[in-house]
Amino acid sequence: MKNKLKHFIPVLLALATITGSLSACELKPKAQQKVSKQGFYFDTIIQITLYGTTDEKYIDDCFDMAKKYEDMLSNTVSYSEVSKINDAAGKEYVTVSDDTLELIKKGIEYGDTSDGRFDITIGKLSDLWNFSEIAENTDSKDNEVDASVVPSDAQIQSELSHVNYRNIQINGNDVMLTDPKAKLDLGGIAKGFIADKMKAYLQSKKITSGIINLGGNVLTVGEKSDGSDYTVGIQKPFDESGEPICTVKIKDKSVVTSGIYERYYRVDGKLYHHILDTTTGYPVKNNLYSVTIISDSSCDGDALSTTCFALGIDKAKELINSLSGVEAIFVTNDYSIITTSDEYNVSTE
Repeated sequence: MKNKLKHFIPVLLALATITGSLSACELKPKAQQKVSKQGFYFDTIIQITLYGTTDEKYIDDCFDMAKKYEDMLSNTVSYSEVSKINDAAGKEYVTVSDDTLELIKKGIEYGDTSDGRFDITIGKLSDLWNFSEIAENTDSKDNEVDASVVPSDAQIQSELSHVNYRNIQINGNDVMLTDPKAKLDLGGIAKGFIADKMKAYLQSKKITSGIINLGGNVLTVGEKSDGSDYTVGIQKPFDESGEPICTVKIKDKSVVTSGIYERYYRVDGKLYHHILDTTTGYPVKNNLYSVTIISDSSCDGDALSTTCFALGIDKAKELINSLSGVEAIFVTNDYSIITTSDEYNVSTE
């Protein structure tokens, strides 16, 4: 249990930072109404908070959606549609739902946008590095582990040769991996996709104010009940005190962060993190600790945060500047903060 709690500390801090920033005062009675619940999905803690209502039904419906999509999209669920595609790799097409098809197509689109730096066929390579399990089970404060857990270069290059999103073939609702050793992993965009689906559902029920937090993927519904912006804290990398490194003010937007502190381990002090370079097979090497994306779509934020981290600051800035309605916040390894604009009032106070 100790290791589970250690694994979830960053998420808990994110929840505390966000909810602590959303208090309202001197509002009308209905605006003071609030309902909030936590659940455990996607191997993490999620929280949904709605304003202007006390009806838990809407949140329960969102939790039902979380369960449905987890069963549909997770490659760790043996009966999921994604697992069926992986099991049939190189052999046959698998018929999937419209939602799974939509997300796979988005993954291919992000692969094109990133020139392959974001690749949803990274599954076997991710399994080889096994960051989640190794980091979760270490008793070391600094996640120090034995050198034997680091895969060999031969193993890495072998699995890397099967990372190529262009090996995904689609015919209507039928999907196939043409490489029999390839493996789909939608974990890099699934939470954002699900958050967007939850928001669309809540808006269909006339919910105009709320927060969806899927383990650090933060998506706001409308604005605060008093008409002001939400203040969202960006976690300080490797800091467990709960103090954000900066805050942003947003309304009706998504905030998604990818950082090396989320899943990592160390061997003799050298840090290995979970954001893998699809050109080398190894963890990305640059001067970044994290990248935060502010966008309309949480799914976009998911893919772009990983892509921008892999690209590095200069190329990532070029990409962000080519996109409409998207901004980025970079935290470097000396804790400097670099932004692509001042639109969201990034504050370190």
